[in-house]
Amino acid sequence: MDEKTRREAARALREADLSVRPVEPPSRTHPGLDVADAYDIQLRNIAARLGEGARTVGYKVGLTSRAIQELLGVDEPDFGHLLDDMVVEDGATVDASRYCAPRAEPEICFRLARGLRGPGVTAADVLAATDAVAPALEIADSRVRDWEITLVDTVADNASAGALVHGPWTPLSEVPDLAALTAELYIDGESVARGEGKAVLGHPAEAVAWLADGLAGIGAALEPGQVVLSGSITTAPFVTAGHRVEARFDALGTVSVSFS
Repeated sequence: MDEKTRREAARALREADLSVRPVEPPSRTHPGLDVADAYDIQLRNIAARLGEGARTVGYKVGLTSRAIQELLGVDEPDFGHLLDDMVVEDGATVDASRYCAPRAEPEICFRLARGLRGPGVTAADVLAATDAVAPALEIADSRVRDWEITLVDTVADNASAGALVHGPWTPLSEVPDLAALTAELYIDGESVARGEGKAVLGHPAEAVAWLADGLAGIGAALEPGQVVLSGSITTAPFVTAGHRVEARFDALGTVSVSFS
């Protein structure tokens, strides 16, 4: 894909985000779009937001569990950026109209005490670099109409990132095996999904290791103090105005967000 086409694809997604009006899949509008093109498009829009004053606080890993891959018809992970204007306070109420088609995903959020630079990062490296984890909800959102995405579509769209809501931090030394942790997702007090940490690439730390190696491909690395959403433990139901969403994690506690 040439420079002009990448610029046009980035502009279309940025306008869709600002106007909350989703667009056709970039892969359909621009046949031949590949993963390298898609990450370039993502980075263009992230650079634009940083230029407007936003700050990178971390990253999200997406498509890490079979449930999500089957839901969206994609069979490998991707990653996107988390900016400070995407962080929502635990228990807050957000305006559902700011999103195109939001979904809720319960995830384990990592906070890094030390940086990680790929390639060759292992799950053990991730655990050694992590000082705390928190229960989290990702508000996933797609600027692509009807979530009709392939891998390159979601990559270009910042891995369908919407917002991060995290609960209290627990030192990693006080948490049992993250792969064995369970999370249950509730909408308006009704349980809608349940899963275990091992659903995320066998262990959530594996997702963070995958991310560190992926970032190396774009000349970036995980930095001390950054946070990482490791991927949804369950499927991702749609949410809308009037819903209250809560994720309950054993050993980590709860996190919630409401939509108006």
